[in-house]
Order: sequence, then structure tokens, then C-alpha cells
Amino acid sequence: MTKFRAVQILVALGVMSLLWFGLAGQQALRLLARADPMWLGAAMLALTAQTVLSALRWRLTARQLDQSIPLTHAIGEYYLAQVVNQSLPGGVLGDAGRAVRARHQAGLRRAGAAVAIERLAGQVALFLVLASGALAVTVLPGVLALPNWVLGLIGTLLAGGLVVVVALGGAGQLPGRAGTAARDLRGALRVTLLAPGALPRQAALNLAITAANLAAFAFCARATGTALSVTETAVLVPLILLTMILPLTVSGWGLREGAAAGLFPLVGASAQAGLAASLAFGLMFLASTLPGLLVLLAQRHDRRAPVPVPVSATTAQADP
Repeated sequence: MTKFRAVQILVALGVMSLLWFGLAGQQALRLLARADPMWLGAAMLALTAQTVLSALRWRLTARQLDQSIPLTHAIGEYYLAQVVNQSLPGGVLGDAGRAVRARHQAGLRRAGAAVAIERLAGQVALFLVLASGALAVTVLPGVLALPNWVLGLIGTLLAGGLVVVVALGGAGQLPGRAGTAARDLRGALRVTLLAPGALPRQAALNLAITAANLAAFAFCARATGTALSVTETAVLVPLILLTMILPLTVSGWGLREGAAAGLFPLVGASAQAGLAASLAFGLMFLASTLPGLLVLLAQRHDRRAPVPVPVSATTAQADP
């Protein structure tokens, strides 16, 4: 374990400890213990659908870059990547392994581009839902009253995303490898996301994946006693889930719970309710990735299995 990973684990434990003692964690634990299993089951189904649809998105993206990935293989690889992402700090090592194992057809560069663009598309969809929700509460007053600090946070996130888009567009003018890499990335983005044959399917898949992810958190909130409306889910849950991409803890643990505890009072719920909902979501998400362990065991079994000796070779060795 590197020092950076040890720091990430310590940060996660430290934040969770602060939340536990600062927010009367026993109350959150009681809400979690009384969670409705029906709603938790619905969250599990939504997260499972998210994984399968994400594998389809990766398969579509890779196909646009001349890679053919069988459906069952794509689903298995995606489950395996999720297990690794949940187990190790950073949340991207599983995706890097997915790219390495898919490099044989088109090379590591294209395989890596397919994985990176697939993950990027999911974050863009989450940002678009957040922007739509913020616009809805601004245009329709009374739906959800957001304090200035939340509006400022949303504005900062959206502005940051716009800066990245503009920077990517201008980076193609740079000389040398940086400019070449930027132009290659823009070309890959056009082919995988904006091509006429891919755009409708990418839009539908990303919308369905984002809806499943947000619904899973809303179901966990409902299971622990907090009912979130569609607008509340569209505005608050993306802010909570976006903390998971920050490489400060293990799979967002601690940061996600802190964000939920800080945002749930905006809908009349307690900070403890937010903590309980986020803990339930984290546990359901972790449970939904367990099929990846079966994929890992199957791969290890295949590597250890002895290679059968052809009958003709055996016969040839026996002949004088």
C-alpha cells in the first residue's frame, strides 16, 4: 500500500468519525437499522440496471472505435472493474484494468479512450441533470428553495465543466504531443458520442443510467424515512454523488455522507437522515458489485487450469 492510499483511507475514516460523533451517529444507525427492505431491494435493482446499462454504453463506445466486445464479457468486465473501484482508493484502477484487458483488438490507446469516454459521458449526463434541476427551481419558485451557497456551488461546478470543454477545444492548437493528444481526443469524442449512428443511443443510455443512479439513492432515502421529490432528487443527489469522483477517500466514503448530511436539511429532513440514506446507498452499491467477485474467481480459475495436450502431440511423442 502506497502512502497516498494510506492517507486516503485515513481521510475516509477521519471524516466518517467526525460525522458519527458530530451528528449523533447512533440516531442515523437506528434509521438505517429500521430501513424498509422493499425500498432497499428497489435500490439494488436500480444499481444492477445501472451496471448492465453502463456495460452496454462501454460496448457501444468501443464499437465506434473499432473494438468488438461481446455483451456477456462487457458485463462481466464492468462488474469486475466496480469491485476493484470499490476496494481501492481513487476509484479508477478498475477502469484502467478494464482498458488493459480490452487492448488486444485495437491497442491500448483506443481501449483506454473507449473506457475514458464512457466514464466521461456518465459525468456529463450527471452535470446536465444537475443543470436542468437548478434551472427548474430557478424558473419555478417555490418548488425547492436553495440557499445562495448551494446555488453558488452549482454555478461553480457548471462553470468548471464549461472551462474544461473550452480548454479541450483550444488545446488542439497547441504544438507537439499535447496538441496531437487533444486533437485525437476530440476526434474520438466526435466518433463515439456525436456521430449520427451513435448519438441517439448514447443519449438514451446515458439518460437511463443517470436515472437509475439517482433513483437508487432516492430509494435508499425513502427506505430510511426521507421521501425525495423528482426535483429534489435531480438537484441534491447529483451534488451528493459527484463527491465520489474526488480521489480523497476510498470510493467517496465520508465525502458522500458529509454532503448528504449537509444537503438533506434543505428538504426538511435531518442531517442524520442524510447520513443514514448515504450509508444505505453505499452499502447497496457495494452489494450490487459482488458479482464482480465471481468474475475474478472465474478468471483466476482459467489462468490456473492446465492447458490440455493435443492427442496428436501425445501420439507423436509416443511413436519411436
